This record gives sequence, structure tokens and C-alpha cells, in this order.
Amino acid sequence: MKRLLALLAVPAALLLAACGEKQEAVTASSGTQSLTVMLDWFPNADHVGIYQARADGDFKRAGIDVHLQVPSDPASPLELLAAGRVDVAISYEPEVMLARNRDLPIVSVAAIVQEPLTSIVSVGSKRIKTVTQLHGKRVGDAGIPYQHAYLQTILAHAGVPAGSVTETNVGSNLVPAMVSGRVDATLGAYWNYEAIQLQQMGKHPNVIRVNKVGVPNYDELVVAVRRATLTKHPDEIRRFLQAMGGATSRSATTRRPRSTT
Repeated sequence: MKRLLALLAVPAALLLAACGEKQEAVTASSGTQSLTVMLDWFPNADHVGIYQARADGDFKRAGIDVHLQVPSDPASPLELLAAGRVDVAISYEPEVMLARNRDLPIVSVAAIVQEPLTSIVSVGSKRIKTVTQLHGKRVGDAGIPYQHAYLQTILAHAGVPAGSVTETNVGSNLVPAMVSGRVDATLGAYWNYEAIQLQQMGKHPNVIRVNKVGVPNYDELVVAVRRATLTKHPDEIRRFLQAMGGATSRSATTRRPRSTT
């Protein structure tokens, strides 16, 4: 938990869950409900509100017993949510839109991070400072479909032929793939997490934020639930969001954020 909080690097405004902005007392209606929550990725600074709420007892006071799960595949949380294997999934706005386009019965109910964090990151002698420098390079991503669309959009925006760039799925191993030289850059690393991790490792990362090179603004992380859950248990979801939002606010105001650009 201490390491997670030490890496907190998102400005406070980005981390406030929409339902957490309204200041209300969060109390349980009756009994305790169990809620299985799947993260989008391994635990990191973007999940600080969830872990803070659990550590400080916010969820307990709200009558919610939160069970956290970490996906083995970053592309799987919404599929598991739609299948009823989890109650809540932290995911990415583009992923939710694609899932809804496939008629999956899910909806987003709050935004945790309200601007893009996804970036093109490179290190060492391969520090790529412009998109045109991706010509002839290897770019790793997490294998999430919309990241492929991002790369195609970014290359087209810069006039770089898509066929001149080799795209490689490295899963969650974005940092190892860069450090080992398996890829020349990654698209999917966050400017507030992996870039800072690389900086702390002395790798001198270069960061190109995707929304600065052709990708429209969007909410990086959102909270998604099934439509049926929202219909049958709206109060439970509301209490979860309020508890998480309150804990996020406390974390954001007690620690000085920092970022790398």
C-alpha cells in the first residue's frame, strides 16, 4: 500500500470519481453486501481510491465487502463482467464503447481518471521524441484492440505508413519489453506510472501522450457494471462509488502529485 501511494502521480482532479464529488454521508442500508471488483491491470497508483477505501474502512462503513481481483489478461475484465463472473470492472472508456457496440449488457457509471494516460514511451538510446521516428521501429502494446486503433490513427495523423511499423503484443510486460530491447517503444504505458517507474530506474524515458498526436480525449479509467446490477442494486453501487470517491479525495489532498512529460 505504501509503495502504491508513493507512486501516486495523477493530479487530484483526474482521480475524483463522479459520484464521489457530492459530499454525502455514506451509510449501509441493511446488512453487508459482497462485491467482487476486477481491476483493469495490476494494482497501481490509479487504483489508490479503491485501496484507500478498503484500508480506511470506507467500504465496511458503507456495508460493502469488497473483494478485489487482478486480471490475467488486461483485455478480459469486461468479458468477465458481462458473464457475471465479477460484479464491477475497472476498464477503459474505449473498451466499454466497443463492448456496448457488441451488445454486451454493461454500462459505465463513473470516471476514475478523466483524461488519457496512455502514451507512447521509449527509453535509452531509443528515446523516440516524435511519431515520425516510429518509422521502421517495433512498437509493443498490451494486445487491447483499441490500442491497435490508436496506433493506426497516430501514424496516419503523422503521415507514417502503417506497414513501416511492427506492432507486437507484449501483454502486461510493457516495462520489461522496453528495458530488454524487445521493442523500441510501447503504446499503452501510462505517463503517470510506467514512465515514472522508468525514470526511477534511471532509464530517462521519453513520453508522447496519445491525445497530443491525433487521439481524441477520453476517460482513461471508468467503473463498469452490468445493466441488471444497476437496475436491481443501485444503492449498493452508489455506496461503492461514494466510498471510493471519498477515499480518493483524501489521498489526493494529502500527497503532492508529480508527473513526467
